[in-house]
Amino acid sequence: MTTNDTPRAAKPPKVTFIGAGSVVFTQGLLADLFAFPELRDAHIALHDIDPERLSTAEAAARHIADVRGATPRVTAHADRRTALDGADFVINIVQVGMREATRTDFEVPARFGIRQTIGDTLGIGGIFRALRTFPLLRALGEDMAELCPDAWLLNYTNPMAMNVQYLAQATGLRRVVGLCHSVHWTMNGLAELVGVPFEEVTYRAAGVNHQAWVLEFAHGGTNLYPALDALIEKDEQLRRRTRVDMYRRLGYYPTETSEHSSEYVPWYLHHDSEIERLRLPVGAYLNIVDENVAEYESTRDALAAGRPLQVEGTMEYAPQIIHSVVTGTPRTVYGNVPNHGLIDNLPSGGTVEVPCLVDASGIQPTRIGALPPQLAALNRTYLSTVDLTVRAAVEDDPLRVRQAAMTDPATAAALPVDRIWSLCDAMASAHADRLQPSLRERLGA
Repeated sequence: MTTNDTPRAAKPPKVTFIGAGSVVFTQGLLADLFAFPELRDAHIALHDIDPERLSTAEAAARHIADVRGATPRVTAHADRRTALDGADFVINIVQVGMREATRTDFEVPARFGIRQTIGDTLGIGGIFRALRTFPLLRALGEDMAELCPDAWLLNYTNPMAMNVQYLAQATGLRRVVGLCHSVHWTMNGLAELVGVPFEEVTYRAAGVNHQAWVLEFAHGGTNLYPALDALIEKDEQLRRRTRVDMYRRLGYYPTETSEHSSEYVPWYLHHDSEIERLRLPVGAYLNIVDENVAEYESTRDALAAGRPLQVEGTMEYAPQIIHSVVTGTPRTVYGNVPNHGLIDNLPSGGTVEVPCLVDASGIQPTRIGALPPQLAALNRTYLSTVDLTVRAAVEDDPLRVRQAAMTDPATAAALPVDRIWSLCDAMASAHADRLQPSLRERLGA
């Protein structure tokens, strides 16, 4: 991932948004971008296949620029290749299939007795979200190799670990980093919990996306874990959080929410008593999807009526990375990158989440060494499912899809193997032409 390029010429960068119709997220990223004076005249190229959403995204971009006092060049493109031509940075926020596909990811597994809370990272939902996203990623990689080979691809689309590994293995792109805000907001929350200003906390985390671990948590050289332990001991409600339960048993705090964390292990969602004890919201993500659609519609209607929109920054990593590469300003972010000597006891080539230094030379991941063995054990299981899912697409092999589901902890805890295979058949049928042709096959045991 390290590059030796000289700093970019002092010309406005071209930043292309793929899936710009995710308007609310696009708005936050643009607000962050335009907060940097050096980026206020950037070329913002927006692409989406939905004409209404693309038009809304363009209107939102112009409104945000006006509020921020920025003077970007904003262009909107139904054609992806035109949007990519000459790009310096590509931000991928596509969700293939949108709300309809997400409902399939929940409703079909639910008929088999599978419980999910988010369904976008691992498990049967994560596997099939990846499989319907891979064809888009391959086409995107081919277009970038031709039209903007030196651009950085900043991927926000989940499942993060699967998508980044697929991009590395199937497209040949090397300037790829997956971005997620979980580490930042976890540390923000922990700092608030122990009563220390976030700006004064020092921390280090590593692992895999949505299952990384806080390895160091300190203030002024003092370890803050004992303070966290004391709070947990006194507060029964804290002990009713999945991530706190995992922390007490594993010794290191997980960097993702309880809802996410519960899905990547076999201990919680299969048991009614644990769902009640830890207050796990089974299927709640469908409500969030509906809320996102409602928020989009509200934004669309406000723009059409000329009503003002609230413009707020989001502290996302992509604008910070763009600013650092363009200006040479060094900063550290957390990125998802292929494991080439970064974490010793996780598979080589698997996608790991580690601190990354960003400056004019690009994105440079930090070597961590070995994780504590109990953490590496869970991460290796996670990465096994990731690897088999990626292999299914790269090798064009539907058997690998079933093997991926068999290795997934939550799926294996809930179903016997014949039912796992039947579930994969049902999911492949439900997603139909969203998958590459060979992966739509039904397989008998």
